[in-house]
Amino acid sequence: MAAHRSGPLKQQNKAHKGGRHRGRGSAQRDGKGRLALKVLSRKVRKELSRVDQRHRASQLRKQKKEAVLAEKRQLGSKDGPPHQVLVVPLHDRISLPEAFRLLQDKDTGTVHLNEWGSTHSFVLLCPRLKHRWYFTSARPGDLHAVLDMAKVADTILFLLDPLEGWDSTGDYCLSCLFAQGLPTYTLAVQGISGLPPRKQIDARKKLSKAVEKRFPDDKLLLLDTQQEAQMLLRQLANQKQRHLAFRDRRAYMFAHAADFVPSEENNLVGTLKISGYIRGQTLNVNSLLHIIGQGDFQMKQIDAPIDPFLLNPRVVKSQDSGAAMEICAVDAVVDMEEDLKVLMKADPERQESLQTEVIPDPMEGEQTWPTEEELNEANDCLKESSKVVKKVPKGTSSYQAEWILDEDGESGGEDEYDDTEHEDFIEEESQDESSEKEEEEECETMTIGESVHHDLYDENVDEEAEEKMLEKYKQERLQEMFPDEVDTPRDVAARIRFQKYRGLKSFRTSPWDPKENLPQDYARIFQFQNFTNTRKRIFKEIEEKEVEGAEVGWYVTLHVSEVPISVIEYFKRGAPLIVFSLLPHEQKMSVLNMVVSRHPGNTEPVKAKEELIFHCGFRRFRASPLFSQHTAADKHKFQRFLTADVALVATVYGPITFPPASVLLFKQNSNGMHSLIATGHLLSVDPDRMVIKRVVLSGHPFKIFTKMAVVRYMFFNREDVLWFKPVELRTKWGRRGHIKEPLGTHGHMKCSFDGKLKSQDTVLMNLYKRVFPKWTYDPYVPEPVPWMKSEISSTVPEVDME
Repeated sequence: MAAHRSGPLKQQNKAHKGGRHRGRGSAQRDGKGRLALKVLSRKVRKELSRVDQRHRASQLRKQKKEAVLAEKRQLGSKDGPPHQVLVVPLHDRISLPEAFRLLQDKDTGTVHLNEWGSTHSFVLLCPRLKHRWYFTSARPGDLHAVLDMAKVADTILFLLDPLEGWDSTGDYCLSCLFAQGLPTYTLAVQGISGLPPRKQIDARKKLSKAVEKRFPDDKLLLLDTQQEAQMLLRQLANQKQRHLAFRDRRAYMFAHAADFVPSEENNLVGTLKISGYIRGQTLNVNSLLHIIGQGDFQMKQIDAPIDPFLLNPRVVKSQDSGAAMEICAVDAVVDMEEDLKVLMKADPERQESLQTEVIPDPMEGEQTWPTEEELNEANDCLKESSKVVKKVPKGTSSYQAEWILDEDGESGGEDEYDDTEHEDFIEEESQDESSEKEEEEECETMTIGESVHHDLYDENVDEEAEEKMLEKYKQERLQEMFPDEVDTPRDVAARIRFQKYRGLKSFRTSPWDPKENLPQDYARIFQFQNFTNTRKRIFKEIEEKEVEGAEVGWYVTLHVSEVPISVIEYFKRGAPLIVFSLLPHEQKMSVLNMVVSRHPGNTEPVKAKEELIFHCGFRRFRASPLFSQHTAADKHKFQRFLTADVALVATVYGPITFPPASVLLFKQNSNGMHSLIATGHLLSVDPDRMVIKRVVLSGHPFKIFTKMAVVRYMFFNREDVLWFKPVELRTKWGRRGHIKEPLGTHGHMKCSFDGKLKSQDTVLMNLYKRVFPKWTYDPYVPEPVPWMKSEISSTVPEVDME
């Protein structure tokens, strides 16, 4: 009997998936005893019992508390630097001398006065509190001095008015300090005791509500009597210190005294001796110094004089008699100058170089003179390429064929080639600027009639500045209404005018080589192979590696070489002399990229490549930035103006600075004042970040045939249409298309689109080129005109609206 065979319609069940639901034994057999790292780490964590976990958490809390207490005890103690306090009055009714008089109480401690020009400072030694303070203040109206002193201050003491708190000048100062980064601060109210007793409580309540916006959860202290001053000192001594990232990894010093020794060869340059306390990190004599507002310098040696502000004066016993004799440290300095201790001297082999730029070699990359074989090979290739295939009658010789014309009416040979059409992508900056000026759209000039107000208003108005500002407002408005649109010139061919531009299929995905056609200035700068890794390595060395030099808290004298005499003159006029040590490579020039946002208090248009004043970390310099979009792509669109709604990236040539670092942008007005226009932070040091400028050419549909259209006014000759034929077109209503062929000789062209056009639509063509910043870096910033209340509140004279 034959066996049954299943047919094609028999049910087929799925096979059992044993691998997914295998047991522990099969898994161990497959793994052969191997365990993953994660399993091992989990077992170690599970071994800690709940009691051990609590014990470990308490140990971590204890270590953090001890670190905070050690920092408090170190600051202002006999082994650490004095507690530096910057006193900033925020209202014009605040009396700074009266506040200093209350703090200079002889019952509290010993006072050492130190006055340079118009900058008042004093040292307060308090053995009872085992603390010493160094109170400083900036010159009235000098904003840059306030910002520079805030960079090195341990605490900022803000003095408030009991009625208003701060005025417009104080609010402007607070905006700058908040953008730069605040260290530890304290709020004190002066003059509240002068109010009637009934109004004092109401004034404190109103002031507390006003202060909550800027300083939430902060306590207001009083400063009207000696007792309140002592309470304020205790509060300053017991406060937890806040850290600024850009100064914690560098050694810095606020100069207490300075002396200049001119060199024998030139009296205008010499050695500057700066005395003060080392803060932040250990200072090595072989590293470079940066004097804020003056530049980078090298050190010769570091001396260790006697600390002039000892908390407890030293006691010297006489050999003849057992009487003790107290010697004040200030008087001992003169006697001990001969026995001055030299800590370190610079080693020329290990000292950092002051080289800021690369000296470009004009012959680098040039070819050597070719050999005879290369010349013969080139001639053979030229002959082969110059041969042209023609149709000639039978029996024609090669000599006769040379005289036979083509169908186009031209003899054989190479085609004509216009070198100007394939000029380099980037030329010198001057040519680039001239092309950009031609590119800008012309605007109509507008005459302003005479004011109907009184003559005093007209006297305070600068007509030229008003005309320039009106022109900027017009250009900014045109840029908002018609972004990047440019009129095609009629006197110059478009293929010549826009020969440095190219079309892109996609701005986001189309490739662009960052090393292509770089300007000559890129041969002068330095570039990191990997900036992030270099930054991590340097910061790790700071934390782990021990550096030989002057320790934190030591009172030393730095011998800075090759310093111009203008630095000591600047210091004697009352300006602060502040020194920062540089990390490796920070003296070299590169391309800085900073993320900035428009300050809401300034609404004037700011154009790209306009000279601005930068506060970048501990540096202050002038430069002309480019503005671009802040995106994560490899190409970033150039912005012609600093817009107020989004954050942009400012790109400048400048010395390398390792982030984090705060950035403030100021603009010098016609009256000499510096106004804050933007704030932000340092993004990166990357010359390969590409800033791409876009130009939009516009045309109008003349005749529309379904998906075909005749477009005019984009070009004005036939050759331009053929030159830009490969570039894709788009419209404002979202259509995309291409140029099919030119029509006639006046620039009309037939275009095809992916849909039917509307008669009111506009045809656009996007062209792109890479732009680079101008080399306008200047480390010397002119002193601003002191800012006053009326000038800060409004730059335009008040108008009587009645």
